[in-house]
Amino acid sequence: MSWSHLSAADVQPQRWKNGGGWTRELLAWPHASDWLLRFSVADIEQDGPFSAFDGVQRWIAVLQGAGIRLYDYELLPGDEPLSFDGVLGPDCTLIAGPTRDFNAMHRRGQGRFELLPAAQPLAHGRADWLGLFTAEGGVLVHGARRMTLAPQSLAWCEQPADQALSFEGRGAAWWLRWSREELPA
Repeated sequence: MSWSHLSAADVQPQRWKNGGGWTRELLAWPHASDWLLRFSVADIEQDGPFSAFDGVQRWIAVLQGAGIRLYDYELLPGDEPLSFDGVLGPDCTLIAGPTRDFNAMHRRGQGRFELLPAAQPLAHGRADWLGLFTAEGGVLVHGARRMTLAPQSLAWCEQPADQALSFEGRGAAWWLRWSREELPA
């Protein structure tokens, strides 16, 4: 068991097909072309529709900027991530200029995924994959191991050891937990 990590500052941005922004893909797991989980940091530069992802549950949180409107929701920096059905491809309106956002995606019907605030330690239970995203950086503690993370970083571990897991940092941060087991119906 070992942790990997990547900061958005170390990823080359890719232009969106509609020209409305840029994406820095932090991880598409387990394979870039056939992923179950996908995490990115995006810069939204102008109003417009999100890309549709059929069969995908999405989460978005504003990291920087004034915020965005999706559907009837205003999403501001510091708000918990908004979850929505990826097939809908909602229109996005910038509140007052460009934003930088954290995005998480999970293919529904492919195990169980949870996105939880990292303000509290995590008991990972029977997780097959664990991750942490931090907006402002900090220290990930897993058992006796300590890993310093830069701002806008994703850390992840496959088949994690069942040890104490906590995060020491400030600003928004979320635990990301995936298990092969489906949620009960």
